[in-house]
Amino acid sequence: MIRIFAATMALIFLSLPAVAFETRAAAAYVIDQTTGTVLLAKNADEPLPPASMSKLMTLYMAFEAIERGKSNGGLDLNEELPVSQHAMSYGGSTMFLDTTDRVSVEDLLRGIIVLSGNDACVVIAEALSPDGTEAGFARLMTQRAQQLGMTSSTFANSNGWPAAGQRMSMRDLGLLAMRLITDYPQYYPLFSEREFMFDGRAPQNKRNRNPLLDLGIGADGLKTGHTQEAGYGLVGSAKQGNRRVIFVISGLETAAERAQESEAIVNWSFRQFSQRTMGQAGLQIAQAPVALGDSTSVGMELAEDLSVLIPVSGGSDVMAEVVYTSPLRAPIAKGDPMGELVLTRGDLPEVRAPLIASEAVAPGGFVVKLTAAAQYLLNRLNEGPEGAS
Repeated sequence: MIRIFAATMALIFLSLPAVAFETRAAAAYVIDQTTGTVLLAKNADEPLPPASMSKLMTLYMAFEAIERGKSNGGLDLNEELPVSQHAMSYGGSTMFLDTTDRVSVEDLLRGIIVLSGNDACVVIAEALSPDGTEAGFARLMTQRAQQLGMTSSTFANSNGWPAAGQRMSMRDLGLLAMRLITDYPQYYPLFSEREFMFDGRAPQNKRNRNPLLDLGIGADGLKTGHTQEAGYGLVGSAKQGNRRVIFVISGLETAAERAQESEAIVNWSFRQFSQRTMGQAGLQIAQAPVALGDSTSVGMELAEDLSVLIPVSGGSDVMAEVVYTSPLRAPIAKGDPMGELVLTRGDLPEVRAPLIASEAVAPGGFVVKLTAAAQYLLNRLNEGPEGAS
């Protein structure tokens, strides 16, 4: 493995590692979605009671079902679903549904997102469950979470009601938030709706509980949660300019503390870090030697646009190195993988960008091979008797 300092690219920026955010949350995860940079991880992989934040999994599966369509075993936004006695039995945050209701899927989605309706989750769950029960849907939730890479998530119900086996990690919730935003942008605006008055039933329960939506800091989602066991938590997201930050916190003691911590995380994420474009796809970074080719070197260029996050205040350098396995041997086709450009940024995770061949290098002819063989023998002779033998 060869490491070469990439002097050909203007990548050295004076910067200081951003001041670490000392969160009061028992567990937290913050990621800059635009660049994929993890900004904060505290107990991020520990499975914890997620409270109503687990409703995001029910919503993800509901969105999947809507896209699948009713004819393929899914849902239709205008379809009206019945309310079971089991759904009606839930307390806490509800839409105040009863067994005489038939509620549209669209209203149920708003009931879950804006009103945090435990009953609304169960109505969706029973409609999609393989056996018509909430427990059956919870098993399906666990299976789907594993498929999505949420390896620390298990579900016992559809709404986060305290139960043995209802667990999610902060990292899993962050991954789920990213999937909701990127997979279903057509439904994501629902998360920023401030109010939903369902049938005039509960004027006291009409406002979205997300404390950031009215602060003018770009917040547009996603879900709060609270139980005595879990404390106060929030899966949040905010967009400023071209950057989007997703954060998850849990274990706060009060709703006011949750609001303060959430706003502080958003401000820290945007003020302490800056996104920089380092190069466009096709920018040549370095030349690497080639053995047995009709050319003695090959250009190495960025395979894709490279944009990274760096701390904004000064002190330590962002360093760049080209890393590849030597020797590179012909033939080489244009676009073949050649190595990586590795960026280190103080305490932030390193960035590894793939490099590809800028041009093709054909195999060398007889003279090239003869010269290489002669050079090999000369090197062996120069090693002394042991090498020559």
